[in-house]
Amino acid sequence: MKLILRVLLSALAVVILSKILPHVSVDSYMTAVIVAIVLSLLNFIVKPILVILTLPVTVLTLGLFLLIINAIIIFLADNLIDGFNVDGIFWAIIFSLLLSFLQSILFSLLKEDKKS
Repeated sequence: MKLILRVLLSALAVVILSKILPHVSVDSYMTAVIVAIVLSLLNFIVKPILVILTLPVTVLTLGLFLLIINAIIIFLADNLIDGFNVDGIFWAIIFSLLLSFLQSILFSLLKEDKKS
């Protein structure tokens, strides 16, 4: 149940960001749910491989290269999902940062609701 709530909150964050950011678009709410699932799978499977392969560059840039890795994950999701579009590396980085921030806020609300 908790996994389903996290996916739905992530989809909500994707929809909110697609409304706020001008160069990010999502066709429907179902597409946002698919984006949330695909992003979580890519973060689970592909991101650790990319982090290990680019470890020297990440160390040299003091971790800032992780922003580029997150943008690559966003672009992979863009290529895999038809109704999801991100225009450019800058917007992918901004989307990634804001998505992480919004997810942390929404997930913290979920944890606070559990304690009550």
